[in-house]
Amino acid sequence: MLVSERDWYAWHTEYDQPGSRLARRLDAVQEQIRVALDAAAPGPLRVISLCAGQGRDVIGVLATHPRRRDVTARLVELDPRNAGVARELAAQHALDRVEVVVGDAALTDHYAPLAPADLVIACGIFGNISDTDVERTIEFTTQLCAEGGTVVWTRARREPDLVPQLCDWFTERGFEQVWVSDPEVSFGVGAHRFTGTPSPLQPGATIFTFIGSDRLSEPAN
Repeated sequence: MLVSERDWYAWHTEYDQPGSRLARRLDAVQEQIRVALDAAAPGPLRVISLCAGQGRDVIGVLATHPRRRDVTARLVELDPRNAGVARELAAQHALDRVEVVVGDAALTDHYAPLAPADLVIACGIFGNISDTDVERTIEFTTQLCAEGGTVVWTRARREPDLVPQLCDWFTERGFEQVWVSDPEVSFGVGAHRFTGTPSPLQPGATIFTFIGSDRLSEPAN
């Protein structure tokens, strides 16, 4: 199995470039996080983020959101440098209920304390794993997401465009589409609300194998 060799810490620098693709994608993701938090019922809220990176999406919203004190969040990130940035951001905004875990985001055991969650962030994943694993990950969101909860996800709009199929996979598993970005935009961002009953979280399972878009695009040897 080929595994990405990209420096995922350096990759985040594009977020700091105004108007860049990643900066615009982050804006779209944050807006859907706000919408989900605004629509959530009163009371405690649970948030989990897979492949959380530097946590700019979740922490960037919670920093100023009225529901910030209601949220307990767990962000899972493999790169300790990115996790360190996320911890610093959370501390900077006094988000003491935001926990950053260094570990493989594909492992279900990391989410057991908060699953099923009211908000599941699956950004930066679907473009870096096989199509088979995309469908498998969506299947696992029925264990990670609470009834009425929202999954916010991203997927590049490269050809062949998997976003329509991805939306169908969510629908087949009891999700209703809240919002999907315009297909003319180079990045795909979506939000789906779970209308079904969550299944028990499978312990010790691996949800996906992270390959990396750089490796997925390489021809087979």
